[in-house]
Amino acid sequence: MNEKEREQYIIEQYQAGEDQMILLFAQWCINHQLDPYVVYQQAYPHQKGLDKLAESMDHTVTLEQSDQIDTSLLIEVLQVYGNDDLAWVVAQYQNNLRKQ
Repeated sequence: MNEKEREQYIIEQYQAGEDQMILLFAQWCINHQLDPYVVYQQAYPHQKGLDKLAESMDHTVTLEQSDQIDTSLLIEVLQVYGNDDLAWVVAQYQNNLRKQ
């Protein structure tokens, strides 16, 4: 594998991981009966065009079909991909859910 191929491979792996992060976030929201678009907009109110989130929504399952997603895992994954604001919003929702 030459350097250009290796760089392309790394980019593709990063993008695949990012897609998985978005799906994990969307499924976590569904599991907690939250609208992923609303939660995302709270973190990034000026961002438009949530195409990747919309694509991920096509791959989510119902709450009854889903496995439990650990909130701390989701927060860590969001932070790995630089979504610190979204991680903070998710943590706030988790704190509110614990109080209920």
